[in-house]
Amino acid sequence: MPTARLRAAAVLLLGFALGLPAAVPAAAAEYSAPPSHGIAMHGDLKYAPDFTHFEYVEPNAPKGGTLVSEATGSFDSFNPFILRGQPASGVALIYDTLTEQAQDEPFSEYGALAESIEMPADRSWVAFNLRPEARWHDGRPVTAGDVVWTFDTLVEKGAPFYRAYYGDVVEVKATSEHRVLFVFKGPGNRELPLILGQLAVLPKHWWQGKDFANPPFEPPLGSGPYRVKGYEAGRTVTYERVADYWGKDVPAMRGRWNADTIRYEYFRDRDIATEAFKAGAFDLRAENSSKRWATAYSFPGLDAGMAIKEEVPHQNVAGMQGFVFNTRRPVFRDRTVREAIGYAFDFEWTNKALMYGAYTRTDSYFDNSELGSSGLPTGAELALLEPFRDRLPPEVFTTEFTVPKTDGSGNPRQNLRTALKLLREAGWAVKNGVLTNAEGQALSFEILLVSPDMERIVLPFAANLEKLGIKASVRTVDPAQFQNRVRDFDFDMIVGSFGQSQSPGNEQRDYWSSAMADLKGSRNVIGVRDPVVDALVEKVIQAPDREALVAATRALDRVLLWGFYVVPHFHSETYRLVYWNKFGKPAVAPKYGLGYPDTWWIDPAKAAAVEAWRRGRS
Repeated sequence: MPTARLRAAAVLLLGFALGLPAAVPAAAAEYSAPPSHGIAMHGDLKYAPDFTHFEYVEPNAPKGGTLVSEATGSFDSFNPFILRGQPASGVALIYDTLTEQAQDEPFSEYGALAESIEMPADRSWVAFNLRPEARWHDGRPVTAGDVVWTFDTLVEKGAPFYRAYYGDVVEVKATSEHRVLFVFKGPGNRELPLILGQLAVLPKHWWQGKDFANPPFEPPLGSGPYRVKGYEAGRTVTYERVADYWGKDVPAMRGRWNADTIRYEYFRDRDIATEAFKAGAFDLRAENSSKRWATAYSFPGLDAGMAIKEEVPHQNVAGMQGFVFNTRRPVFRDRTVREAIGYAFDFEWTNKALMYGAYTRTDSYFDNSELGSSGLPTGAELALLEPFRDRLPPEVFTTEFTVPKTDGSGNPRQNLRTALKLLREAGWAVKNGVLTNAEGQALSFEILLVSPDMERIVLPFAANLEKLGIKASVRTVDPAQFQNRVRDFDFDMIVGSFGQSQSPGNEQRDYWSSAMADLKGSRNVIGVRDPVVDALVEKVIQAPDREALVAATRALDRVLLWGFYVVPHFHSETYRLVYWNKFGKPAVAPKYGLGYPDTWWIDPAKAAAVEAWRRGRS
């Protein structure tokens, strides 16, 4: 359920050392611009300077009650900014960010910790003016020094993501107690002021004397709407709403985060959690399994109207999920081999036989949006690709990209013939039922999984590969082991995903750039090393307007697709929700999100009815 705070939490999982200088006074005249209440990636802001709340919230939503959420696996850390350990679910709730993203605009942010933002027309720097009333939970003020310390600490001691994400920041300065300035390499990176706005600010005074990279297992200090109330390592963590939260009347925060208590209950896997949900152990499930959605939710609570099952359409960019090749492995360096393996995935049969027809095949890294490529390149997109013609596959210019299709019978004979033809062109041949190359090496690899749910999708794929003489073993491991192996690029193939937003930008470096291919912990898990991709990523980042952004993103998408770096999976264009009927919701839903849990609230009458029904059954 993407909210600005939750997306910021995802960013907190990553970082890099840039060696930035210590904070020093800046020349005020050199870095001064009229202050604004918000920033838009392209175009105008929807909300005026005097806005009081987002349209998709109920500003007078009642506070109170307990919201219980599920979590899978375990946790042993409260520091989500480093690679070490498994951070507790919900820990981002204790922090504030400089800005909050509006969920009814493609990419706009409004002041949270920052009262106003200064930025020149060329976006070569940005300054955030902090609200003087902002306070840590211990009552001390949040200062520009905290922001500088946070940024320096994250890029020096955090996980690798920040090398790419903040790569264009060359200097950060506290110019006064409540003003912090970020200076960039140059103009043109329109997104960078917005992603700096997503920075979660940490208290310098609390962390002094502690090892950030190897922190104590204790709840840290924050300034956000919640604080840690209690926890049992690996089993449950509880957050309580801060009654005197300094930001409760900030326009971007009003009407949000309404539960008095938010508790996360941990379960070993999703099937166990499903049964626990039906017994009332937690409040809402966003279901990602079509099988469970179709078969697992016939239970008394639903029949009695105490629980609700619904599909909610959304307009989010689907991104890409698929079988992800690790091109660092010699067997996957050949583009033709990767293309051939894609023919072994029978989506039509999988969707019909295993997923109840619930999904749409993905054929773009930016599916379900205007950002995805289609047809042949024309206009501005073609102009971007033309200089690289001699370094790209000819098909980029001559052939519309399509994913392989079958008749859904479960016997993709023609596709397997096509795959075998491609493999022969790549120098492989079947000998005694085993696909081997000229050196006599067999084509075999391991598909590493973290979720048992995926086994029913992967095993038929592996069976089709076996018909080609390819041995694909399937191994499911626990989340900690999976994270460690992916972080170290210690895998052949995984089921992975590359989430996207309505305004892609700096994160594309971490996904695809050559500079990140060998940096452990980066999100370039594929190991893409292509100067053309590098150049197109920079075109995306430097796009001066929406039209240019769309053209650059389509060009990047097309090149990635014809690289056959993944075997595309599928996506859903709805949220699938099942939840206990204890909530109130705003009259207007956000266009680019669900609004849960931050804009919903617990309705006392509904919650009492659910509880009375449960007592009556006990």
